[in-house]
Amino acid sequence: MNQAPTYGGKAVHGRKKKGHPKCAIVGRLRTLQRAALVESAMNNDTQPKVNSLSPMLELTRTTKIRAVAFDMDGLILNTEDLYDQVGTILMERRGRVYREEVRQQMIGLQAKQAFEILIREERLVETWQDLQKETDSIFEEILPSQLRAMPGLEEFVQEVDRLKLPKCVATSSTHAFARKALGQLNLLSAFDFVITAEDVEQGKPNPDIYLKAASRMNTAVEKMLVLEDSPKGTAAGVSAGAYVVSVPNEHTKKGSFHGCQWIADTLRDSRLYELLRKAEFAEGR
Repeated sequence: MNQAPTYGGKAVHGRKKKGHPKCAIVGRLRTLQRAALVESAMNNDTQPKVNSLSPMLELTRTTKIRAVAFDMDGLILNTEDLYDQVGTILMERRGRVYREEVRQQMIGLQAKQAFEILIREERLVETWQDLQKETDSIFEEILPSQLRAMPGLEEFVQEVDRLKLPKCVATSSTHAFARKALGQLNLLSAFDFVITAEDVEQGKPNPDIYLKAASRMNTAVEKMLVLEDSPKGTAAGVSAGAYVVSVPNEHTKKGSFHGCQWIADTLRDSRLYELLRKAEFAEGR
């Protein structure tokens, strides 16, 4: 029986057996899993727990990573901390409390979907555009003093650079906010490009953003490492067919991350470095 992934530590992987019966059902499973993951991710992050992993796991263990796609909020930047503050301020201005169950539903979604959840759950009279404008104003006040890179980011990006792997940011945030936040920490030039929810027809948990990321990096999606902190982002990467490692933070760690290869504690997890180093010996590089 396969061991379920855990936070930190080393993964215990068996060798893939030639002619494994699971290979015969991969194509059928991939289509069914994509639809199931997207549906469950939109339903209050109620994906199956991470110990019920997809049969795809065994087939991707030997993947040679050729490119890396990073989520932004909560993975590159500590903006999930700031979103929590902003949500609290928004609700306090209305004499209410920013409820945890509502916040969990909003994490990982693009602005329109997230604010529509807040409006529905709290019966607000404002439009999502009104809340977006107010949020932007609050962010203007707190970003300069409170924005930080997440632990291990600098060292991990340096390793990706050493291996000369293409890398991008794939975020549910807007272009304007991504440029502002990444630019403040001089991180825009660290990535080849940034894709946002504005660039695709359907945002996370749908796979569009990661399919586009793989295409722009001229990489087969199954050879692209996706790093995500949220259940919805994880579902997007898994449904795209990418090699997904989830890196939860304080705000997302209570979620479940069905379909990910394993869960890292931070970007300093040694297994991430081991995975990347396989790329040095990948054929055709």
